Amino acid sequence: MKQILPGARIGILGSGQLGRMTAIAARSMGYRVTTYSPDQDSPTGHIADIELTGDYDDVDAVRAFASSVDVVTFEFENVSAAAAAACEAVTLVRPAGRVLHTTQNRLREKTWLRNHGIPVTPFREVVGPESFIGAPYPAVLKTAGFGYDGKGQAKVIGPGQALTAWADAGCPPSILEAFIPFQREVSVVAARGADGTFAHFGVIENAHRNHILDVSKAPASGAARAAEIARAVLEGLDVVGLLCVEFFEAADGTLMVNELAPRPHNSGHLTIEACATSQFEQHVRAVCGLPLGSTEYWRPAAMANLLGDEWPSVHGQPGEPNWSAALEDSRIKLHLYGKAEPRKGRKMGHLTALADTAEAAAEAVVAARARLANS
Repeated sequence: MKQILPGARIGILGSGQLGRMTAIAARSMGYRVTTYSPDQDSPTGHIADIELTGDYDDVDAVRAFASSVDVVTFEFENVSAAAAAACEAVTLVRPAGRVLHTTQNRLREKTWLRNHGIPVTPFREVVGPESFIGAPYPAVLKTAGFGYDGKGQAKVIGPGQALTAWADAGCPPSILEAFIPFQREVSVVAARGADGTFAHFGVIENAHRNHILDVSKAPASGAARAAEIARAVLEGLDVVGLLCVEFFEAADGTLMVNELAPRPHNSGHLTIEACATSQFEQHVRAVCGLPLGSTEYWRPAAMANLLGDEWPSVHGQPGEPNWSAALEDSRIKLHLYGKAEPRKGRKMGHLTALADTAEAAAEAVVAARARLANS
């Protein structure tokens, strides 16, 4: 098993906040970091040693980037398969490009899960107008690719509305998925090493607002089979690195996989303060072939996302939130991602807190976020 030791260079495809926090963890361990994306002055670029700018479909540029590093990983799924293939032609890619290929497309992902006996929400491929006839409704129409944070999906109550929504979107490759009246959403962030070892951060309970993750808390009770299912997914896909499995939990406790994310995940941000090894350090350890770290929780924790909505408007321009008010509670930790322009729905940062219970931690971060509006 090849180990990539501190002092080597890690390449990150993508340059958002997940890459930023991965780069922080990598640099703290003595690695050098190069990031490649279409964006300049990016969250990851602020931390990386080298920020390369180019299109993911520019195979020559991507290959040159990959040739300059010892291992390539990615921080979001919407990197083209061609870019991953170009990297694999010249260096190690973890998780492998085939993992990205499966998980970046909802149809391929759901089909893989179903074929491997993993409990998944019922779905059908949309191949034409006839696909909407005879399906159970209500349902959720989702584009097969390039969807996250609720993008590319719509709840529909009948075949007519489904057909209209699909046509209005331009008839893209899609799936029609049964609407699940779940009682809660949970996730398991897990890692698998190059030697096949497995570690996870337990069950994390998540609450969403407008389809975007709002608050996460851990450790969460129940959902005992979630870690077992996550392990089956990582082993089945032969993942080396981090992967998050998102679940719907029905009223009777049944778990169904909603989505996979082969990278650090928003719900795992609380591990920075809460755990002996953060999800970002764990990802670096895994992709570099090092032993996985302990996922023990120091204390229960919670995280609240900070969207651009939190930035007040002053004479039509974004003002500054009241950071002092939010930090009045000494348990609160602030993480900002270095994004210059706050926009509605844009993830600008997050707050975390540790407390005696996950519920108390969640109350603390929500209250701190509310104080941002104090003048």
